[in-house]
Amino acid sequence: MGINKTLLEEKITAAWQRRGLLACVLWPLSQCYRVTTAARRYAYRQGWLASVRLPVPVIVVGNIFIGGTGKTPFAIWLVQALRQAGYVPGVISRGYGAENSESSREVLADSSATEVGDEPLLIAARGVCPVVVGRNRGAAAQALLQAHPEVNVIISDDGLQHYALQRDVEIVLFDGRGTGNGWLLPAGPLREAATRKRDFTIVNLASTESIPASLPASAVRMSLVGTVAERLNDSTQTQALSTLGQQSSRMLAAGGIGNPQRFFTLLKASGLVITAMALPDHYDFSDNPFAGSDAEIILITEKDAVKCRQIAAIKNDPRIWVVPVIAKIDDALANQILEKLRGHKIT
Repeated sequence: MGINKTLLEEKITAAWQRRGLLACVLWPLSQCYRVTTAARRYAYRQGWLASVRLPVPVIVVGNIFIGGTGKTPFAIWLVQALRQAGYVPGVISRGYGAENSESSREVLADSSATEVGDEPLLIAARGVCPVVVGRNRGAAAQALLQAHPEVNVIISDDGLQHYALQRDVEIVLFDGRGTGNGWLLPAGPLREAATRKRDFTIVNLASTESIPASLPASAVRMSLVGTVAERLNDSTQTQALSTLGQQSSRMLAAGGIGNPQRFFTLLKASGLVITAMALPDHYDFSDNPFAGSDAEIILITEKDAVKCRQIAAIKNDPRIWVVPVIAKIDDALANQILEKLRGHKIT
């Protein structure tokens, strides 16, 4: 069922790349959506709806294109860049997939994906920073500062449309799909208009891709790089992807992320011949998709790995390897973000 759902999502996403019959039929609804979102944002700007101002600067990382654009790797990169500049960063997130996201909850070493969500788990592990999840981003941020008063800058992961939390810097991510057909939901893939103001535009691209013409010339290029694999049940065992590919002709790659094709493209660019298994974003692996596979090697993403390590039947499968990726971005971007924060004293 999950894989069939993914195929449907792929068809919808493909339809959103052009202004075909389906998009045109849905266009009137997208205008209703446009008016509603614009009115909501205006109400916050005018102070008719309450918003929270924190005592530390807030950087919001998000997207207006629905689906995965690489926010989590970028958030990890940003955590590391801020720490290198002398800040003590913390992260807040919605915690998608968490059982109870109404109340704020800190991500701990023994937290599970069902408690806090998969992306916060990955950010906490890779970013080595405090992370708090909750539907109310303002409450989550206040809980984080109370538990970690040393934090002097907060990154809001995927909180672009959460205007109840005031922000100092807005960073919007795209990928090779650009703005699609340029229309808002449900006629197109956009949550807000492509002309929406923001401080920085980041484009997650493969090495062979160019920045889409629909994005501003000032957009900053980001690439995700992965050259090694770690065995799921023992991360100390690592192999270069090129070496791993020489060991088997039956190799399966599975991705339960917003845009799994990007993961498959990365592996193919490394010379691997794979059978691709696209899973729904935030797939919970309650049904083991690998149980009936005859693959000798199975490659998964880090986001999927944080869940698979908590399921014994999958964790103990020696065929499964994790492919970690890091975001590669021009260092000039970090300096520009720091310049935006310069008016805020580090406490």
